[in-house]
Amino acid sequence: MTSCSKTITDTPPQKCLDALLALYLETTGSSATDIVGITGSASQRHYYHISGSIPLVGTIGNEIIENEAFFHIGKVLADNNVNVPRLVAVSDDRSVYLQEDLGNITLYDLISGNGFTPDVIELCRRAIDQLVRLQLAGVRHIDTSFCHPVPAMSGESIMWDLNYFKYCFLKNQISDIDEPRLEHEFRHLTRFVEESTPRLFIHRDFQSRNIIIHSDDAWIIDFQGGRLGPALYDIVSFLWQARTNFPDNVRNQLLRYYIKCLSSHIRFPSDNLDSQLDHIIIFRMLQVLGAYGFRGLVQRKQHFITFIPQALKCLLERLENCGNELPYLSHVIGTLSHSAKHITSISASSKPALTVTVYSFSYKKGIPSDDSGNGGGFVFDCRAIHNPGRYDRYRQLTGDDIPVIEFLEHDGEITHFLNHCIALVDTSVRCYISRGFTSLSIAFGCTGGQHRSVYAATHMAAHISHRYGIHVRLIHREQDIIKEFNP
Repeated sequence: MTSCSKTITDTPPQKCLDALLALYLETTGSSATDIVGITGSASQRHYYHISGSIPLVGTIGNEIIENEAFFHIGKVLADNNVNVPRLVAVSDDRSVYLQEDLGNITLYDLISGNGFTPDVIELCRRAIDQLVRLQLAGVRHIDTSFCHPVPAMSGESIMWDLNYFKYCFLKNQISDIDEPRLEHEFRHLTRFVEESTPRLFIHRDFQSRNIIIHSDDAWIIDFQGGRLGPALYDIVSFLWQARTNFPDNVRNQLLRYYIKCLSSHIRFPSDNLDSQLDHIIIFRMLQVLGAYGFRGLVQRKQHFITFIPQALKCLLERLENCGNELPYLSHVIGTLSHSAKHITSISASSKPALTVTVYSFSYKKGIPSDDSGNGGGFVFDCRAIHNPGRYDRYRQLTGDDIPVIEFLEHDGEITHFLNHCIALVDTSVRCYISRGFTSLSIAFGCTGGQHRSVYAATHMAAHISHRYGIHVRLIHREQDIIKEFNP
């Protein structure tokens, strides 16, 4: 079986597609007749409808740990009669896999096209039936050590989401935030969410786009981020999704249906859920606004910006329901709600564009200077990674040549190293974009500046360009090569 690169990029290399098609041939005994990408995922996974003797969905997954979470959770849910796509085959290196094909029609498609007709509302009830099954089967049977990146929604992970809102949304709009007051209220909200009960297994992104309608029933997808958490979180994610805009009467009807279904399986005071509802909605809306801020205000994708006013309106209503419990957050969201029309009209030219320059270099010739005059930036040392330059067959090649790429990726050492570099750089890139900074320097060095550093610099440049849609300059100094990645 051909091995697939595990480095995080937004466009999979051809050999990953080859590995997927090889797995299809090995599994079905016949070659695929067509392969078509499935759009709409905001993750680093890539999905394809594969046609042939058996229609299947193929996935290229860059994070093996996340893949293992998907495999384990999916098997447990399927074995407990939850409607999820069944896993058909997995490659030896666990990087590509095949699932049954449930089609293209999501619950979101039906809501958008038909509105809340009786038939659509009935499908919403069926989705809730499956949600209850998922939450109960998960808490009873899933080994949470497989859950990625954390086994449970803890105080720490809740604060991650709240800080995501602060840095990717709030600081894009308000520069003079009272950090101590905001932090105090975040911690108050965190304690409330963390202590909410009952705690079950939650999908964590249970929304209409992750519900496929197949054989007149609801099927749940994209559950690989599941973990233990407050039961209400999933139903709030579903019913208070900004883009579906459930009418109040339909939302209340479906919320009561969820509570009735859940209470038929486990004992809990239903008024306990009512008292928790506002806080869970506030937390979910802050999390959603963080995502809209990143995808819309940072990456400047207008589609996400259009949903911001609705999310702000919902959030403000819930904050008002809580009285004076979160006064500073209420003030900030109220101010932003009044300027929501300004937010939705943001254009790509509203802030200076960030240019990221990525270098490969030889330590023998010194670290590259930053031509922007700002100084700083990242310098990563690749010399601890196994060096292809020690072998005659690679000495005339560079880190952009396939034999060197395969050598470096064989033991996963370069992948592990680069993924840590990407995690560090992503934080700065998001911050630089939100603050209107214009330049960032990233340099990868190795002994000769030919193999390891070239590979790392090329992959980093591609990742930043595809993920953030900004201008990236790639400079392989020792080869005297300059490439431009333009948005």
